[in-house]
This record gives sequence, C-alpha cells and structure tokens, in this order.
Amino acid sequence: MHSNTAAGPASAPQELVTPHDHDDSLVAIVRKAAWRIMPLIMICYLFAFFDRINISFAKFQLQGDLGLSDTAYGLGASLFVVGYVLFEVPSNMFLYKVGARRWIARIMISWGLATAAMVFVSSEWQFYALRFVIGAMEAGFAPGVLYYLTLWFPSSYRGRITSMLFLASAFAGLIGAPVS
Repeated sequence: MHSNTAAGPASAPQELVTPHDHDDSLVAIVRKAAWRIMPLIMICYLFAFFDRINISFAKFQLQGDLGLSDTAYGLGASLFVVGYVLFEVPSNMFLYKVGARRWIARIMISWGLATAAMVFVSSEWQFYALRFVIGAMEAGFAPGVLYYLTLWFPSSYRGRITSMLFLASAFAGLIGAPVS
C-alpha cells in the first residue's frame, strides 16, 4: 500500500507546476478575455464618443431646422454635460447594486433611444430637454465600463486594457467626421 506523502505519487503533479506555468496560464486567460470582451466594449465606447462629437457636426443643420442661434445651440449642446454630471454618481451606485453587465446594457439602450428621439425634435426647448436627457441616460457609462474591466482583468493588465478602451475615442473622431 502506498502512503500519501510528499514523495508519493499523489503529490507529483503539484511538483511539476512552476510559477512560470501560472504566468503562462494567466496570460492565456487574459488574452482570451480581452479578445472576447474588448471588441464589444470598444465599439460601445466608440458610440459614446460618436454621440458627443456628432452634435458638433450637426450644428448647422440643427440651427437651420430649428432656428437656433449660436448661443441656443451652445446651451443645448452643453446641457448634455449637465445631465451627465448630475446623474454620474447615482448611475454608478445603481451599477454597483444591479451589476455592471445589466446596468451598462440599460445605459446603452436608454441612451440609444434618447439619441434616436433627436429625430423628432422640432423646437429649441425640445432640443434642450433631449440633450439633458441624453446626458442623464449616458451618465455612468465610462466609469461603469472601467469598473467592469476591473472585474475581468488583474491590476497588472489594466493599463494596457484601459489604453485599448481609450483608443476607441480616437477612432470616433476619425470615423465620426466622414460618417456625419
């Protein structure tokens, strides 16, 4: 009968595992997670920046259609930031309570619907209200995504992952101008 000691067969597989093997498996896991998660997250982040920059490309059309002055347009465009700032903390509190995956999906859906509603704007006050609502609906997206990435990637990889995410904002400017 064999005894189950350190020299016995039961411990042999553990002796073959080195710290280097753990590093290789971590790299493989992180790479797999990055390939599965980051493309969708980057596309979502790209759309978040489209939303922010496209208002400037639509300026002249909005001013012509709604009869907005430069001041009225500037106020309407700025109300996005007011809604975003006011609802940033509450949105992230709900994100923590409900879960990042569900809350980010809620943000994307509600902000997409609010952005689509811009088609129906026919007055200056509707423009103001909808820009505020779009900001409120999008609030929490950027920090929520950053929090979500902390759930998937160890701290030693977060710098690279975050830089990949922010790369999407640069592409938004490159792609957004010709598309608009």
